[in-house]
Amino acid sequence: MAETILPSQTDISFRLGLSAGQGWQVGPDGISTCRPEPASRSATFAARPRAVEVDLSRTALIAVDLQNDFLHGEGWFARAGRQGRAPVERIDAFAGTCRNAGLPVVWLNWGLPGTAAHLPASTLYRGKREASATGYGEPAAGRGEGTLHAGSWGAALAEGLTREPGDFEVHKQRFSGFPDTHLDSLLRRMGVTTLLFCGINTDRCVFETLTDAAALGYDCVLVCDLCATVSPPEIEAAVVWLVETLHGFVATSADILPALNSSPLAKEA
Repeated sequence: MAETILPSQTDISFRLGLSAGQGWQVGPDGISTCRPEPASRSATFAARPRAVEVDLSRTALIAVDLQNDFLHGEGWFARAGRQGRAPVERIDAFAGTCRNAGLPVVWLNWGLPGTAAHLPASTLYRGKREASATGYGEPAAGRGEGTLHAGSWGAALAEGLTREPGDFEVHKQRFSGFPDTHLDSLLRRMGVTTLLFCGINTDRCVFETLTDAAALGYDCVLVCDLCATVSPPEIEAAVVWLVETLHGFVATSADILPALNSSPLAKEA
């Protein structure tokens, strides 16, 4: 019987790295490491302290902590008497518009590994102020899984929000989404320089992630009407003031949506 000769893998051209800003083109005669720069897509919208112009080809949406343990009536926050509420429908619609405009959507949620033993006491105390309280990683009464563990019901995206196949998910382990995660490397590989922030809680995980992002050199926009917190209104107002004064820009979704909808990619969608 004649031997069947299969084509060598080196005879097939393929691409390594499918995300924007990545990618080698591997062929039988060589490898191209060239990464074409995406065409700039300028968009300007009203913001505080001044109107801001961004490059949509280098902008991403970061949606923070929109998960069951913070938003569901049977979640960790609700059981502790402080259930969070967020404009889920408007956030989901805004995320859809971002996708249509070619922006990466990153769902940044708490997602601890099998243990919280690596967290310092200063972090653990944020979630457990009393001996009777359920802290990070600890199982709640009547529930076998640990609070905010990756893959658990509590860490899952809340009902009404849609994670599309092209979206990204990053499991964070602090108030900020940067320590001990791949968030920074993900954004840099995609060539992202501007971040739009929404989520819960404005004065906690949203704010801490935003300030860390600003310190790392990202341009930050707080989409204030798509954020919420369990803290008093004056606390959120102070955070908004700090962002527009020191850390970036503050805008509403109504300010930003026309700029997204008028982008070339959005017109093609």
